[in-house]
Amino acid sequence: MSQYVALLRGINVGGKNLIKMSELKACFEDQGFRNVVTYIQSGNVLFQSGESGRKSTARIEEALAARFNYQVRVVLRARKQMQDIVERAPEGFGAHPAMYRYDVIFLKEPLTAPVALKSVSTKQGVDQAHAGIGALYFSRLISEASQSQLSRLVSLPIYQSMTIRNWNTTTKLLRMMEEGAT
Repeated sequence: MSQYVALLRGINVGGKNLIKMSELKACFEDQGFRNVVTYIQSGNVLFQSGESGRKSTARIEEALAARFNYQVRVVLRARKQMQDIVERAPEGFGAHPAMYRYDVIFLKEPLTAPVALKSVSTKQGVDQAHAGIGALYFSRLISEASQSQLSRLVSLPIYQSMTIRNWNTTTKLLRMMEEGAT
């Protein structure tokens, strides 16, 4: 059995696509996934599966569409992929939370970091963006957050192949996987 985290796009945001976590968990369990655990209301589901990531992703998207009448896009990461994302973050990423907001932009295959990075604009002195493997690392100066270019990303078509989690959520999900929450 492989351990995964499903990162759902666009649920429980701004009063749209409201899904209770208990119902989300039940949907995954009804698909035969094991040790299902949800984390916070933004659509993070940890689980185990004997299937490949691609097959699990397709099955999850179909099940969520059927059950909640919502065409959700799921970005799936295995435990090793999450470890790599955290361990390969740029030097100092996440080190100054009083000064910077740190986000990981998870990319849905086939989108790659080099291609995605071309669409992510930054404002000098405010934002920094770095390519990882299957993810982008984005930081912005809190004191200049209103000048950040990150909010422009959500209006671009490429954003449909991305989902964003803050650094604390990203590292917490990895810790949960390592501690056997699933």
